[in-house]
Amino acid sequence: MIIVSIREQMLIHRRRSGVRYAYPVSTARAGIGNLRNSFRTPTGRHRIHAKIGAGMPVRTVFRARQPIGLYEDLQDGQAHDWILTRILWLTGCQTGINRRGVHDTRSRYIYIHGTDEETCIGTPASHGCIRMRNEDIVELFEHCRVGESVLIRP
Repeated sequence: MIIVSIREQMLIHRRRSGVRYAYPVSTARAGIGNLRNSFRTPTGRHRIHAKIGAGMPVRTVFRARQPIGLYEDLQDGQAHDWILTRILWLTGCQTGINRRGVHDTRSRYIYIHGTDEETCIGTPASHGCIRMRNEDIVELFEHCRVGESVLIRP
């Protein structure tokens, strides 16, 4: 099970072996919210819908969940909300809260993913997703599974 604490900006992964791992994260700069187009991090019970990026090099850039190159090769001086290294695509489990309609986490494309802004990890800075350090998302990606529970707490 994965638990994300927005208040603490931490992700805890309880592995099947019972061992717990803690990773600092960065959630939404705009705070908590489940509405589409809110740029907020949704709360509640979720599951991992898909794992994307297995075997890709660290700092691979994804656009529309497809690899488009390495971050170092694509920098253009513009500000981007880069999605790097790996993607854990979340789906909500609570109808009317984070599933279906204007609250649907999956159709909002809410991910746990790597970032080029690793200096912001530990503070709210994302556009709704849960950002991790690239090395951390690789480790988490290898030890979680599609369908695994994810609880996002305020």
